[in-house]
Amino acid sequence: MKKILVKDKKIRKEIRQLEKKRFILKSIQNNSKFCNLIRLNTFYKLSFLPVSSSKSLISNLCVETIHKKKFTKLANFSRIVFLKLAKSGSLYGLQKYYW
Repeated sequence: MKKILVKDKKIRKEIRQLEKKRFILKSIQNNSKFCNLIRLNTFYKLSFLPVSSSKSLISNLCVETIHKKKFTKLANFSRIVFLKLAKSGSLYGLQKYYW
């Protein structure tokens, strides 16, 4: 489990570092007011950014169990952990009347 967490933190850190650079290069590339030579150079620079800095590599994980499946974006928990916390009353303001 620790190995997965360390790998996920490393990927997120790398993406965070190159996110601004990628955004600027893409906005220059898509802007038609720049001359074609500048737009071509930005395309060239974008192609040399590491593939591992893409946002599509980020996967949402459960905070407690590190499961990827059945993940709720509402609370950063998997479905199973979310139900356990709801039953125990650990989540403030959440109650289910019929279990």
